[in-house]
Amino acid sequence: MKRVVVTGMGIWSCIGQDLQSVTESLKLGHSGIGMRPERKALGYHSLLSGIVPRPDLKSLLDRRLRNTLSEEAEYAYMATHEALINAHIDDDYCLQNEIGVVFGNDTSNQAVLASYLGAVEAGNTFMLGSGMAFQALTCNVAMNMANIFHLRGANFTTASACASGAQSITLAAMLIQSGQQDIIIAGGAQETNDKSMIAFDGVNTLSKRNDNPAHASRPFDKNRDGLVPSGGAAVLVLEEYEHAVARGAMIYAEIAGFGFSQNETPLGQPSADGEYKAMLNALHNANLQPQDIDYINAHATSTVSGDIAEAEAIKRLFIQSSICNLQSPMISSTKSLTGHECWMAGASEAVYSILMMQNSFLAPSINIEELDDAAKDLNIVRETQEAQINIALSNSFGFGGTNCVLVFRKI
Repeated sequence: MKRVVVTGMGIWSCIGQDLQSVTESLKLGHSGIGMRPERKALGYHSLLSGIVPRPDLKSLLDRRLRNTLSEEAEYAYMATHEALINAHIDDDYCLQNEIGVVFGNDTSNQAVLASYLGAVEAGNTFMLGSGMAFQALTCNVAMNMANIFHLRGANFTTASACASGAQSITLAAMLIQSGQQDIIIAGGAQETNDKSMIAFDGVNTLSKRNDNPAHASRPFDKNRDGLVPSGGAAVLVLEEYEHAVARGAMIYAEIAGFGFSQNETPLGQPSADGEYKAMLNALHNANLQPQDIDYINAHATSTVSGDIAEAEAIKRLFIQSSICNLQSPMISSTKSLTGHECWMAGASEAVYSILMMQNSFLAPSINIEELDDAAKDLNIVRETQEAQINIALSNSFGFGGTNCVLVFRKI
């Protein structure tokens, strides 16, 4: 089976809008969480959010191309643009070669609601224009990236809640492994507008630490009170190994393996069994043992049930397993810095993990004042550490029970 490597990356997030600034934020343990006070008028109990700046695309794209972009597609454009430059792939190369695109993202709540309200106000659906029809499609991100960057290969959208970004990477990797594509742009994107998280606020999932935004996202802390929503976009350029070598491409990491599972628990309830199975499947797929893993970027979102289930799954695999009797690998949750980037998270955390691997450090889980009892046997990184990471595991456990785990190997 063909090997799959990462030859480019790009990101637009609340902790930085390029690879260099994001690397610095990870090293410094810098939080990107802030306040959205305007949400109070909508009935939100949580006013917290990752603060992701909207890019100014007027100097980059003509009006016709901008007109069909949803909010998350704007973020995806910026991340894809950086990733292609990072991979030394220009427009001529895209025109002359078949490059695929796979994105994990949700339908744009903003675009759907704007279409409806626009029709109500005008009393005529013909007044909406074609741009809104494109913006409201779940495949909006992938279709726009293909159109703008002349990506003429496979085109897919994955929509599996918080596992979507990771699933886009695994689907792209499988297409390359099977020989169907040589290069695929794979990523995740998430809108951050006031409509995007209103339902999650309504089911009491979000932190209410409105008086202290930077300290609100606190995975594995005993006194956490919920997640902080966030978003943006992250992109990996995935390439078949021999093709990358022949092209003289810089190789950042290899996709060593991946694993999936579905929880047996009711919708919305995390499962240590399901998460354990996904991690175990990923190790088997990568032909690795638990002791081979140097670092885990935990899914840990700062919810009580989610963090505990993941801690139990990690302990079962790395400490209690009959295969080995080890300490756990080093673990941190970058969501303590970024909040929960939702549909984007699996892709952004892949980028964060590879940046740490390339720059030989571990980003901290900040805001842990008292470690939860369930995590006390785990090696949770609470301050930035220098470290050699040869193999990293990144967990993505989607709301609804869909689990996806990625394994990266340094080359």
